[in-house]
Amino acid sequence: MISEHSQNVARRAKAIYAEKLQAQLESDHPNQFVAIESESEEYFVAESFSNAVAAARKAYPDRISFVIRIGHDAALHLGGVGK
Repeated sequence: MISEHSQNVARRAKAIYAEKLQAQLESDHPNQFVAIESESEEYFVAESFSNAVAAARKAYPDRISFVIRIGHDAALHLGGVGK
């Protein structure tokens, strides 16, 4: 189960992305990842999910961030090929 705190971080980060970052990031950084630290509203763009998280953790080691894949509905896609 996802904690209420984590849900609030995700909700706030999604709002920050939609209201302040989406248009610019989708133009300048398609298919990259952005980790958003919702308290400071600071964000970290990287080529990989793990690098975005690492940058956010380096700046805010005691906070969690929310990661979005720029221009996608989900940060990660899981799937496989059925037989």
